[in-house]
Amino acid sequence: MSLLDAPASTAPLADADGDTREKPGSLLPVIRVIPAAAYENPTWKGMAYFGRDLLAYALVLAGLFLFDNPVVVVALWVVSSLVISSLFIVGHDAAHEALFRSKKLNSVVGHLAMLPSWHVFEGWVLGHNRVHHKYTVRQGMDFVWHPVTPAEFAAMSGFAKLRHKLEWSWLGAGAYYVREIWWHKMMVGKPPARWAKAIRRDRWIILAWIVATCGAAAVAGFARYGTVLGAVWLPVKMLVVPFLAFCYVIGSIVHVHHIAPSIRWWGRREWTKFKGQMEGTTILRVVPGLNFFFHWIMIHIPHHVDVRIPMYNLGMAADAIKAEFPDVVHDEKLRYRDFVANTRACKLYDFDAGRWMTYAEADAFVAETPAGEAEPAEPVASPVR
Repeated sequence: MSLLDAPASTAPLADADGDTREKPGSLLPVIRVIPAAAYENPTWKGMAYFGRDLLAYALVLAGLFLFDNPVVVVALWVVSSLVISSLFIVGHDAAHEALFRSKKLNSVVGHLAMLPSWHVFEGWVLGHNRVHHKYTVRQGMDFVWHPVTPAEFAAMSGFAKLRHKLEWSWLGAGAYYVREIWWHKMMVGKPPARWAKAIRRDRWIILAWIVATCGAAAVAGFARYGTVLGAVWLPVKMLVVPFLAFCYVIGSIVHVHHIAPSIRWWGRREWTKFKGQMEGTTILRVVPGLNFFFHWIMIHIPHHVDVRIPMYNLGMAADAIKAEFPDVVHDEKLRYRDFVANTRACKLYDFDAGRWMTYAEADAFVAETPAGEAEPAEPVASPVR
């Protein structure tokens, strides 16, 4: 069977984990309202998005190489963060095997699409698909933006508290993502034995890509500017700053997907798939034109209900889900000021009461809680230790 030959998609009879049992908390009642057309993923369509985003990335790189005007460079940095996000979302869809029916083609395109964002493809598959999606907003299991309790924060060192305050602010989303997700989960750490070979290979691919592209940019910078400073500046301008800008974008996006005063995180015993995937994320409507870059990923509830839905069909699936579960679906406009407000309100979390706290509220809570009564925190599971 070739990459292009595969049976057409149909509406599934099981959830993404292969579970066919409609037990309490199951997602099957939700999945069954999604139209079969939402699962259609013709090869040409996925390749068209991938090709378009590659062209946009090449044009941004050319602009960063050619222009030194500070205003133009800053504008190109902003655009580069969005274009890298576009490619990353294509790779993300491929990692879920939603972009194409061919597993091999998903792997090839996924690896290539994640190169500009310096992401380890198989490391992403493990952490994102197998942990974050399987245990969304479950205490001690979902490691992405996992909240800290007031007692845990009170026990932190002064440096750790300062770092938490930075990373959980609107300004620090990129710092959190670089440290906690990209560095600890992508680049270092010991993965489970059966994933070790694939992740080690992909780490070498990313390191080779970084060295090769930054090295080529350094040589071009020295040739263009004639100085060592120029050799340093060009790779920073073309590759390093766009990567850091992308990390801020993706960190902010993941935050608004799963962190808000109205989004509850659940203890292990209370959590169900329905609570995690229907109540633990959002549908956020972006301004016209922004989906050119975001590929509808802000319509996040249907993506969590069933990862097999390709990005360009998430709107169709969302309409069907919202019609059947109108009182559950969180659907509103995406506004940056709401992200800022969320970061101010959602600092620490009380799992017993199911509520977010500010630092001031948490200080008062700890002061009023008798010593020894705070529930021990459950360690956060990590796919890479």
